[in-house]
Amino acid sequence: MLKQRTLASLIAVLALGTVQAHVTRVSATATSPNSGKGVFGEYCAACHGTDGQGNGPAATALKKRPADLTQLSLKNGGVFPEIRVTKFIKGYDELAAHGTRDMPVWGYVLGSLSSQNPAVVDQRVADLVRYLKSIQRYAP
Repeated sequence: MLKQRTLASLIAVLALGTVQAHVTRVSATATSPNSGKGVFGEYCAACHGTDGQGNGPAATALKKRPADLTQLSLKNGGVFPEIRVTKFIKGYDELAAHGTRDMPVWGYVLGSLSSQNPAVVDQRVADLVRYLKSIQRYAP
């Protein structure tokens, strides 16, 4: 399990002409609590890619390809699953069928940045979820 003051950061490293990916742990960096795009860029883009399609530079280090976050509405009958996404980010829900969870529990990491004010954590998560909703490629 992650320690509260660290987050898993996956970094792709070029070596001898081939891409090798490995995991390093770095301290969590605070982002603006009212920027879902900023939170995504700091914590999610390494795996999910800057476009959210699961093609980040660290994706090759994972056993399972990161989810294409632009397809969440499509996979949910055209409706963005806001509550389910919020619970997953906070670590309340796990997908048992997928085995162990590769994605860090960002609720704990974000909580370590604002341990004195849980409302700031909720705001960061809500803004991240709102940003994810805005990048959906499904148009009914």
